[in-house]
Amino acid sequence: MLNNPQITQKDADGKRDKETYSVIGAAMTVHRELGCGFLEAVYQDALEKEFQHLRIPYTREVNLPVFYRGEPLNSYYQADFICFDSVIVELKALQKLSGTEEAQVINYLKASNLHRALLLNFGSRSLQHKRLVFNLRESAQSADQKS
Repeated sequence: MLNNPQITQKDADGKRDKETYSVIGAAMTVHRELGCGFLEAVYQDALEKEFQHLRIPYTREVNLPVFYRGEPLNSYYQADFICFDSVIVELKALQKLSGTEEAQVINYLKASNLHRALLLNFGSRSLQHKRLVFNLRESAQSADQKS
């Protein structure tokens, strides 16, 4: 079983993922309007307004349970947004992303049982974005084995 997320802009069929592209487009609009230099909360508020304007379905600040040995912990992860009931959207306002932020998003995917996430960084001169897909290779391998 592979637990390595893939960074890709396409879905399993090799086509562009319209849902994540629409979220990235909304984030680009926000970054173009505000630029860099604000706190993360400002970008969250602005992105929420852009989601409303574009009619992108979302839930904000979603608590995701964390389990240890099959039992829920009192702690939880809080995702900034979940869009389309299937895409975790995590915002940052950092000069530069490190592997820590990507690991955080991977843990969100594991905790939520969702398979797609976007990591958006508003803190640099240009919007930085990464799309992560969890267990993409495992799905492809299991499909091959069924043939």
